[in-house]
Amino acid sequence: MEREKISVYSEIGKLKKVLLHRPGREIENITPQIMSRLLFDDIPYLEVARNEHDEFANILRKNKVEVLYLDDLVSQAIKENEIKNMFIDEFIDEANINSKQKREAIKEYLLEFNDTKEMIAKMIEGIRKEEIKQKQKKSLIDIIDTEYPFIVDPMPNLYFTRDPFASIGRGICLNKMKTITRNRETLFSKYIFKYHPEFKNENIPFWYKRENDEPIEGGDILVLNEKIIAIGISERTSPDAIENFAKNIFSSDESFETILAFDIPKKRAFMHLDTVFTMVDYNKFTIHPEIEKPLTIYSINKKSDEEITINKETMKLEDILKKYLNLDDVVLIRCGNGDKIHSGREQWNDGSNTLAIAPGEVIVYSRNHVTNRLLEEHGIKLHIMPSSELSRGRGGPRCMSMPIIREKLK
Repeated sequence: MEREKISVYSEIGKLKKVLLHRPGREIENITPQIMSRLLFDDIPYLEVARNEHDEFANILRKNKVEVLYLDDLVSQAIKENEIKNMFIDEFIDEANINSKQKREAIKEYLLEFNDTKEMIAKMIEGIRKEEIKQKQKKSLIDIIDTEYPFIVDPMPNLYFTRDPFASIGRGICLNKMKTITRNRETLFSKYIFKYHPEFKNENIPFWYKRENDEPIEGGDILVLNEKIIAIGISERTSPDAIENFAKNIFSSDESFETILAFDIPKKRAFMHLDTVFTMVDYNKFTIHPEIEKPLTIYSINKKSDEEITINKETMKLEDILKKYLNLDDVVLIRCGNGDKIHSGREQWNDGSNTLAIAPGEVIVYSRNHVTNRLLEEHGIKLHIMPSSELSRGRGGPRCMSMPIIREKLK
């Protein structure tokens, strides 16, 4: 029997296949003037960031994880000219290019790339006005609009592959991102799953679609086991999106029975659920100390193929996990060991954002040394990666990876 093309039924099952994006020149198109527009708080140094990312990929390969790269999959998906043209047209639409002259100039410019991977790299990198000014017939708006340097914005957040889509069970949650800056990223995922030879004939179910109105992002989605999914109600994921997702997955033949919607603070440090909470073993979890207090959660369950039930509960995280994961004991490993200074600093650098490659075995950032030492004291095997530059994007190893296949837990 052929293995599923997508299979993710836990956060900790042995990782077999994962999708990454190696940072490119889009990082060098971040400037202090547009950092906030691009959702960055600092500017990583590209050469070092790439070296760090390569070490991340090497750790995965050494542990027998197949590493896929986003630009490879997209270039393979759009080989046919008709599909490539559709892709470029849709890309230009989503770059909010309204001028007919600009649209024509950008498309002509992109089609001049002989190497499709180079074209995709340019799309991600962003297109400066000066790159196509010779091709473009000037209109009044073009003459007036001279200050902003880009005709198409860069996409520096794309190395956080966790967010544009989420693998859940044997299907995909193709996300509607909260911001215009990041919503363009999901276009790449759309073409991979619609046209790539590996996926296009597999009837992969979509639990959510990027055309939907309400936002949901992958960093808020944690598959705790084959029955329980946790989703953060955050600054990036709305309650309506969670309810829509729940109805879709409950109407399928998947094994999931309950979705736990965690109402988390709507602030930058708590951007997604996985910035304050990740699973590292069957009963062990990294957490930000601030979510230890009683939380409001909404348990969503299937009532029928058409209906769901929603119940509001307020309890401590430990009790939530014991109840829904049927655990006698839960170990909460506090980022920075709960110290106000250490936890604040290491939370900022994603000390709680770990990537499990097997039960009790995780990849972590080197700079979070207090949290890392605590993880080891709790019997967790660490694979430590360099992190001085990648961490400037405000995301950790889990954020930078999208599992495609994990072994099911026994």
